Parts: sequence; structure tokens; C-alpha cells
Amino acid sequence: MEPLIQLDKSVKPTDELVFSVIGNNREFWVEFFATLKNQYPDAQGDWNYYNDGKNWLFKMVRKKKTIFWIGLHQDTFRITFYFGDKTEPVIEKSDLPEHLIEGFKTGKRYGKIRAISFKVAHSDDVENALKLAEIKVKNP
Repeated sequence: MEPLIQLDKSVKPTDELVFSVIGNNREFWVEFFATLKNQYPDAQGDWNYYNDGKNWLFKMVRKKKTIFWIGLHQDTFRITFYFGDKTEPVIEKSDLPEHLIEGFKTGKRYGKIRAISFKVAHSDDVENALKLAEIKVKNP
């Protein structure tokens, strides 16, 4: 996986900084978060610096449940969802693209969870991220 952009540990990311890094993909960021805010007004997100990865990550939470993580790449951003094994049938039956479903089924396990992670660079990616957020919110 391509490394994330290394941001200054002492400077918490702002929208301005994020937009300067992701460039033209700003429209997808704005669209994604506007839709999320409408669908899950009680969800909250924040940037945190993690020493283990030496980087800033955005974590979105709803009712103490982490929905997803975002890291920044040059000219785009990566969104990552973690799902337990019990969610596999839901993901398999979803209308997500086959490459995301297969990536989940064959992905590296971290105990009883696996990730679905992808860069957001097209409107289809925003749609898929919103579908995954819905799966995450509706399933334990």
C-alpha cells in the first residue's frame, strides 16, 4: 500500500490543509461528508495523530462505534472500513463492486476483522464509501 503523506505532527489538519493535499479530489471529499452529515447527523469525526504510524488519521465515530478511517495521499485520500467476520454475508450480498468484495474476502485478517480500503478518486468511489458506511452503521 502506498504510504500516506507525512504531515507535521504539531499541526492538526484543517479543511484548508486537507484540500491543499488532495487537490482536485476535494469535490469527492465535500460530497462524501455532506451526504454523511445528512444520513448520520449524530456521527462525529476528528483528526488524531498516531505515533505507531507517525501520521494523522481522520476517524469517524457514531455512538462510540468507529465507522471509518481516512488517511491522505498526494492528490487523493484513502478510506478504510473494518468489518468483523459476521458481516461477510452482508458484504457478499451487497451491490459493491466485485473487486471490493473479493478484496475483503481474501484480505489480511487482524484477529476477527478485515479491512476494505481504497483511494477515492471518482464519484463511484464516493458511492461505494457511502454504501460501506451504511453497512457499518447497520451491522454490529
